[in-house]
Amino acid sequence: MNIFPIKERTFKLFDTQSETLERLKRRTEKSKNLTSQHTDKTFRGIIDGNQFKLISSVVGKGALCVMTGEIQEGTGFVKVEIHKVFKILFSILLCFPPIGITLSILIGAEEYHPIFILVALLQVLMIRYIFIGFAFRAISRASLNRLRDVLDFEWTTNYK
Repeated sequence: MNIFPIKERTFKLFDTQSETLERLKRRTEKSKNLTSQHTDKTFRGIIDGNQFKLISSVVGKGALCVMTGEIQEGTGFVKVEIHKVFKILFSILLCFPPIGITLSILIGAEEYHPIFILVALLQVLMIRYIFIGFAFRAISRASLNRLRDVLDFEWTTNYK
């Protein structure tokens, strides 16, 4: 089980590999840092041969999901995961409930009760599956739709 969600999908190209890669290069602003900035391009990222690592150029939420993939002759593969910076921030957020309950017990603000362990666990699960999960699902869907529009392909399989 992954702490953070991942999507992996394959697709079938309508055009040739070279035409698809050329279209992706035209619509991508080069950026090694994968940071969000205003641009007239659809994506920001790195294209190396037939492999790519991109974020959506939508300021504010486009950098949450990093799309890594490869375009082969007739087919392709894309993997969407949460950006490293957001993984660190979300990891800190996931640590708050257990740390808060532990500190409140240690300083004597609350008397220890076994239900606190359940409360901390439920809070961590709620943050992970409701907040992070829903945000990832919505933003990754939007990023994958933008990629499909730019590259002109159809999805063949869903993995995770």
